[in-house]
Amino acid sequence: MSEESDLKLLVKALDFAANKHRNQRRKNADAFPYINHPISLVNILCNEVHITDIRVICSALLHDTVEDTEATAEELVIEFGHEISGIVMEVTDDKTITVKQKRKQLQIEHASNISDQAKLIKLADKISNLRDLAVNPPATWSLERRREYFDWAKQVIDQLRGTHCELEKLFDQAYSRRM
Repeated sequence: MSEESDLKLLVKALDFAANKHRNQRRKNADAFPYINHPISLVNILCNEVHITDIRVICSALLHDTVEDTEATAEELVIEFGHEISGIVMEVTDDKTITVKQKRKQLQIEHASNISDQAKLIKLADKISNLRDLAVNPPATWSLERRREYFDWAKQVIDQLRGTHCELEKLFDQAYSRRM
């Protein structure tokens, strides 16, 4: 792809994600707009560890659209093609599994089997979430719940070790802020 077509695809993914998440807020006390989270992943990937693969960057922007909005995998295929849709679906929890603990356990079990691109997104996602939890946690989350999230995120990331040493170092730095 050309630099121009990459830029157009990036803006299309940003617009799609912003539109799908338009009425959502983060659970932190300040209720930040949800779109800040996917943008945080892109910032981590692009600016902190210099990953510029447009498929990874667009998938990072879109990573929660199917899981947390009315967007569908089919819609992603139509808008962004099979490759980006496939990466997004690799990091998407199966919401038909209604027991949250089972979904969380499946993330641990499946983490080592996802593509390298999906692993990068999973690493950036957990880094972003831990950073947010450390400085601006959800108002209703107890200290115990925050600690449990930190520990669960580490279990997921431990399955991804060897994927990208810089991202893993950033995760370890974020994890070191566990309260």
